[in-house]
Amino acid sequence: MQRTTILRTAAICLLLAVAWPFLLQRDAAAWGFYGHRRINRMAVFTLPPPMFGFYKRHIDYITDHATDPDSRRYAVEGEAARHYIDIDHYVKPGEDPFAVVPEQWDMAVKKFSEDTLQAYGIVPWFIPQMYARLVNAFKRGNVDRILYYSAEIGHYIGDAHVPLHTTENYNGQMTGQHGIHAFWESRIPETSAEEYDHFVGRAKYIADPLAAAWAFVTASHAALDTVFTMERELQQRFPESEKYTYDQRGRNTFQTQSKEFIRAYEQSMGGMVERRMNAAILAVGSFWYSAWVDAGQPNLDRLEEKGVSDSLKQVLKAEEELWKASSKQKGRPEPNE
Repeated sequence: MQRTTILRTAAICLLLAVAWPFLLQRDAAAWGFYGHRRINRMAVFTLPPPMFGFYKRHIDYITDHATDPDSRRYAVEGEAARHYIDIDHYVKPGEDPFAVVPEQWDMAVKKFSEDTLQAYGIVPWFIPQMYARLVNAFKRGNVDRILYYSAEIGHYIGDAHVPLHTTENYNGQMTGQHGIHAFWESRIPETSAEEYDHFVGRAKYIADPLAAAWAFVTASHAALDTVFTMERELQQRFPESEKYTYDQRGRNTFQTQSKEFIRAYEQSMGGMVERRMNAAILAVGSFWYSAWVDAGQPNLDRLEEKGVSDSLKQVLKAEEELWKASSKQKGRPEPNE
């Protein structure tokens, strides 16, 4: 008995030793864990009455699992590419990438090859795939799959609303603005989101999920110039002594942008972060609603008494252990500084 306990303890210690670097990287997520969870949670309140009761009952699952894809990207081959598209890779400066890159996957593969598309991101093509899976889950009345795909698609839609997920210069590494990634999509929401007005109205039917996904990316990419220009100008004119502060997380102390600097940056961008977050909230709710409509508007009241099954809980637990135990990070890492 004692031998078994010792072996079990040793195994746990070994697992933690392997997984620790990746646990630290979990904070490196688009919108941050806080932002993704907030988007999924608030999207529930955009739903019409026939859907609201079901989603409200499972709002904790929808919220908590909004960040699973970011955890998975460190262990699953091909996952990272689903979170972004470096659309500017395909053109020279000044050219319109949306006139060059085909919206249809088959045409894009024919023009650039699948390996190239995977290397530079596939988020606008992956969102419709997730949508089709959600529609099928509604048709089957499968609570596990409805919740799983609802949480998952919410994550990818959220990513598509982040300007820095549409460029090769995703962390300002090409313009001497290293760290702008986490600043824009993590630090700002964590500091300011409680003050945001998330009243975005009711979810709307989306007739063409692929076109909608590309519209998200197009709007995000159009905001890039403001993201970079305003940060650069602010760095030049903001007093050096007022740019940074020190935060405490657990036992660690780290330097981060001050609230004054964050407020000034948000103001210079005209509240862009709040607008993109609100657009993501409405988009997530609209995709859920549209999937339900395309599935024939099944009666979700009959699913009210069903919760997440033990089998799904076991699958999620196994996936989490896989992520933690992965010894090699797969794909492009998400910047966390």
